[in-house]
Order: sequence, then C-alpha cells, then structure tokens
Amino acid sequence: MTAKPKVLVTRKLPEAVLARCAESYDARLRPDDKVMSAAEMLREAEGCDAILCCSSEKFTPAVIADLPASVRAIATFSVGLEHIDLEAAKARGITVTNTPDVLTDSTADITLLLMLGAARRAYEGERMLRENAWHGWYPTQLLGVHVSGKRLGILGMGRIGRAVAQRGRGFALQTHYHTRSRLSPELEHGATYHANAEDMLAVSEFLALNAPATPETHKFLNAQRIAMLPDRAVVVNTARGTLVDDEALQAALKSGKLAAAGLDVFEGEPNIHPGYRFLENVFILPHLGSATLETRNAMGFKCCDNLDAIFAGREPPDQVV
Repeated sequence: MTAKPKVLVTRKLPEAVLARCAESYDARLRPDDKVMSAAEMLREAEGCDAILCCSSEKFTPAVIADLPASVRAIATFSVGLEHIDLEAAKARGITVTNTPDVLTDSTADITLLLMLGAARRAYEGERMLRENAWHGWYPTQLLGVHVSGKRLGILGMGRIGRAVAQRGRGFALQTHYHTRSRLSPELEHGATYHANAEDMLAVSEFLALNAPATPETHKFLNAQRIAMLPDRAVVVNTARGTLVDDEALQAALKSGKLAAAGLDVFEGEPNIHPGYRFLENVFILPHLGSATLETRNAMGFKCCDNLDAIFAGREPPDQVV
C-alpha cells in the first residue's frame, strides 16, 4: 500500500475539513487551536510533505529557510498571502496555494452588515437594550444615516468589490469605484469608474474598502483623504486593517466629519487600536468576513484540492508560486 502524504495542519479547522484531511493524508492535527510558534511549527513539520496553514502562521524568509527539506507545499487557508514570503518560497521550490473565490459572498455580506450597522447605530441600540436603558420610543432617538439611494464608493473592484456593488443595487445605491484597471461594461453594471481614487472619494457618501494590502494601499485612508469625503460619510473596511490610518479615522469619527465606521479588520489584530473600544459611532467585528460554516468548509476543501493535485503531480488550481 502506498504511504499517504504527511501533512501538518496548523490550526483546528471545521470538522468536515479535518475529516477529509484525516482520510486523504497522514495528517498531523493539533489537539487545540492555539497559534503555533515558529519553533513549534518547524518541529511539527519534520518529515511532512506539506503544511496546511492559516494566516496566523508567519512564513518569513528565515522560517522558510529552516523548513524541513521534505516540505514541498504550503496550502494556506486564506486568500491573503501577506503571512508568506513568496520569493523565499519560490527560491526553495515550495509550491504555495490559497483559497480565492469562495470567500466572496460571505465577505460581501459582512460589508453590507457593517454598512447598515454603522449607519443605523446598531451598536448603540443594542447596548441600550442590554443595559436596560431603553425607556420607550421617541421621535429623535438614535437618528442614523439613511442608506438607500446614496452614493457608494468602492476601493478595489475585484470579486468582493463587485459582489458588494451587486448587493448595493438592492438598496438603489449609486456605485462609484476605483481600481487599477477599468472593468468591462458587462462587469460594471452601470457603475461609474474613477481613474483617480481621490475623485471617487469626493462623491462617496459610503466608502467600502475592498482593495488588497499592498505598498500602494498602505494607510490609504489617511487624514488628507478623509477630508475629501463628503461630511457625515460612512466608512466600511472588510479588506485589511493596514488600509486605514487608525488615528486619522478616529479623529474624524470624534469630530463628526464622519458619521460612522464599520470595521471587520484591523492593523495588528487581534491587538486592535484601543481607541475603537471607546467610540460609540464605530461598529466593530472580530474579522468575521468569511465566518460561515459553508465558507470555511469550502476554504478547507480548496486547500485539500490543491494538495491533492500537488501530490498527484498536477498543477494545483490555486497555485500562487
């Protein structure tokens, strides 16, 4: 009988994914869901053919250089790749795969949740009820920002950005967008393209950040660009925390320049900027963009599909390097 490939699974994944790993591979599964240190990962990877990791594990050039010679693939349970030094992996001849496409709908759904929650002051209303501070309805209670029919600016019109625009049409939102290359008319669906991101900001009553983390987008939303937004705009970020200058965003929320913000991602997470915890007009979630059972199962199955292809000598469908 041919020996099964040995795969280190670094985190506790959904049960269906773990079951497939256990069936298909000689899988080294974690007894808990703690993040592995680099030293632990290197030790556990000894003799393994591949590592199925999450974004919590950091594959720096030094870590990749120290990986056992047996490791020939890294399948990451994520779309983002910031945690893996791709050049170092390529130099070692290690194949890297990710999980595109399957997160699109769940992340777009969270974007709309944040938009509505922030605009309609959901956090304040829920807290009022939980603290038994609601004394009945009155005409000026928790007046928020009307959503339907407003102008929505989307930074980054990839799969998720387009899915956000699609959902926005259900609210009669007028979509404006900026991305590196203009979409074809059949993908635009009537959205207005802005070659210059700043021109888009000027009309964005709602701004959804859906761009990848790159040197060009690092702290894109700074004080200067916030000033370009219409007064009382609402900002939503489901992309990466590094797209936002936290100090500038909080200052705009405190001053009233921005009506509200909805955030699912943060720089340095889980250690978010403490200032967000004390702002009533920010609706925050702990990186729940892909957190549905269906989506997380699909992500895990994509990792396995990629590994299956590698072990069979085929090109994996989601190969990055």
